[in-house]
Amino acid sequence: AVVSTQSTGEFYLIYFYPGSLAYITGGQNCGRIGIITHKEKHPGSFDIVHVKDSVGHSFATRLTNVFPIGKGKQAWVSLPRGKGVRLSIAEERDRKMAAKAKEM
Repeated sequence: AVVSTQSTGEFYLIYFYPGSLAYITGGQNCGRIGIITHKEKHPGSFDIVHVKDSVGHSFATRLTNVFPIGKGKQAWVSLPRGKGVRLSIAEERDRKMAAKAKEM
């Protein structure tokens, strides 16, 4: 991926290596962000990339669904609220209930 800075006009390359921060653009894990742990090559089929998010959950997706956005834990683009971490159903429910309790 190529990243450009508006202030200086410089271009930087982000390589698709294990240890790079990546954004998942498709599939069941769409919207998640994590660090690439390793890549599996499957000749004649889809290549698989294993990613680990900041909470420690590991997941796998197709290579075509992964877009590198930074090196290490440093993101070179602005991240969405929640930093791309998917919550479990119970965690999401607890957050909503805590937000409602704060309003009252």
